[in-house]
Amino acid sequence: MTFRARLLACALLIPPAAPLAAQEEDAEEELAEEIPEEIIVTGRGLDPALSTGIYATTTIERETIIASPSGRIEDVLRNVAGFQQFRRSDSRSSNPSAQGVTLRALGGNATSRALVLLDGVPIADPFFGYIPLSAIAPETLGTIRVTRGGGSGPFGAGALAGTIELESAEPGDALLGSLGVNSRAETEASGVLTQRLGRGFAVASGRWDRGQGFFTTPEAQRVPATARAAFDSWNVALRTVAPLTDTVEVQARVAVFRDARTLRFAGADSTSAGEEASIRFVGRGRWQFDALAYVQARDFSNIVISSTRFTPTLDQRRTPSTGIGGKFELRPPILEGHDIRIGADYRRADGELQEEALNAVSGLVTERRRAGGATSNLGIFLEDDWQIGPLTINGGLRADRSSITDGFYRAVNANGVPVSTVIAPDRNDWSLSWRAGALFYASRRLDLRAAAYTGLRLPTLNELYRPFVVFPVTTEANANLVNERLKGFEIGFDWQPVNAVVIAVTAFDNEVENAIANVTIAPNLRRRANLPAIEARGIEASVAAKFGQVSLDSALAWTDAEVRGEGPSADLDGLRPAQTPEFAATLTLGWDPAPGWQIAGTLRHVSAQFEDDRQTDRLAPATTLDAFLAAPLWGRLSLSLRAENLTGETIITRNQGGSIDLGVPRTVWLGLRYGF
Repeated sequence: MTFRARLLACALLIPPAAPLAAQEEDAEEELAEEIPEEIIVTGRGLDPALSTGIYATTTIERETIIASPSGRIEDVLRNVAGFQQFRRSDSRSSNPSAQGVTLRALGGNATSRALVLLDGVPIADPFFGYIPLSAIAPETLGTIRVTRGGGSGPFGAGALAGTIELESAEPGDALLGSLGVNSRAETEASGVLTQRLGRGFAVASGRWDRGQGFFTTPEAQRVPATARAAFDSWNVALRTVAPLTDTVEVQARVAVFRDARTLRFAGADSTSAGEEASIRFVGRGRWQFDALAYVQARDFSNIVISSTRFTPTLDQRRTPSTGIGGKFELRPPILEGHDIRIGADYRRADGELQEEALNAVSGLVTERRRAGGATSNLGIFLEDDWQIGPLTINGGLRADRSSITDGFYRAVNANGVPVSTVIAPDRNDWSLSWRAGALFYASRRLDLRAAAYTGLRLPTLNELYRPFVVFPVTTEANANLVNERLKGFEIGFDWQPVNAVVIAVTAFDNEVENAIANVTIAPNLRRRANLPAIEARGIEASVAAKFGQVSLDSALAWTDAEVRGEGPSADLDGLRPAQTPEFAATLTLGWDPAPGWQIAGTLRHVSAQFEDDRQTDRLAPATTLDAFLAAPLWGRLSLSLRAENLTGETIITRNQGGSIDLGVPRTVWLGLRYGF
């Protein structure tokens, strides 16, 4: 909970005013109706609900977002207790389709189990379910709010492990810009241009990152074909906000991004690209509402290189997909002391894999494959926050109708003769999710909270229909996958022992039934399957403190996670899910010695985890040290110095039978910033 939230919580304890004061307030309101107020356009959504404090929530402010040592959004999110990517690699040195994010060590298979929203719009890839991290420019954001635990509000069908809400920054200086170069001569450049348009505004932003990358392959395993993890990514966006009436504003956004990477071997190139547009209407009157619609067009390509002949064996040349959706949320003032939210949302994703298998010697096509389908979800939700003095009670109910249609997989040989054909039957069902919790302001400095919830996630088109290869392991798709369901509960407290210190602790117990995982069925062969369950229970804690010019932010997550296996998966029973560390912690010390100066260091530790479901390939623990310095030069111009992995720790990101990939080595950045 932020300091601002703490002040609000204290304010809620003030007793009702006397009748005379109430009469004076009524008179002031009548006078205010006669004198029109200036319309203030912020570009934000509706204010967070009172129930935000009931669930384990972390808020990251702008000054932290723009001071990331790596300049990447995933680095910012790693400071949140329980946040985890599928792999330890960042968005410069991993395959884009592996960029799934989750919370609370619930495991995963590169698909996101957490719902990620940008200004209220889901941004996961429609086909794969990964988050396009390189398309998110941290300098355009104002706040990030991470809520752990299942969700039942807007787009709650994707919030199995929690919700990550990214919110654009309010209009500031007319121009923000930065340039940087690192110790490998890699470069990054970004700019944000703001133009006032009457009482509204427009913001144009762009970012370009490129470089030769580093060797992800250990020196002992390199061959002549080994290549650096080169990257070249850019994104541009235009966002406009304008008032329609005294209480209603419209927000529109269009964006385009492209990301090209090379991984491990020369020619092992992948690209991801996207175009998206959204429009949103926010009403802040007595009857508040939030209505939005969006469309996304994405594509992905990837070339697989043989690790013995170092020639192409698979050309995943295209994976076009489309996502459309929208929501409407209404907050009617119909009951005193209640904050009621009623609404509906809809999402649809469709896409098709287009790939050719190649002969490693001749390079000729041996098999042509096509796979795809569509998924959709219609949700209806109702939620209420009831405030009774120092007690806030929350209850939410959500009904979802999910559909999986038009699913297929076809493979033909070079002569067009069918090799394999799967035509999946259409299916749909209704699911009910709920959440409930309470927040009690025990004293001016202590809040107690408890909650229980359920959640839902549909399998992605990638999980249902797309097989893939990470040499030497082939993973098969499974058209019969069913929805994942979560149930869990948590208790916690937020304590402010002194004004400058806030401590938050949460104990949780979550279980994902029908958890989708990559299950080993033979040597070098895996298949996507629904496990009976993944159980995760643990502790999350954070400390935030500020004493004058010095600040401290720390977080840790300890999780006891295990697979519950039965029948075909009985041999997995009791094992830890793949890619799931038991312990993760981060500590950031900051010092602002003078106006414009900012100095910070971040120590981060992640415990050992396993690459595979059978715990045969271990990823060693890693402890890294990052640093950031900003120093004013002239006016709004400042110098920035950043360091990633300052101690040069060996970070193992992949280990398949001894074939290893490494994370970012020691990297130092020098740059200039204007307006930050």
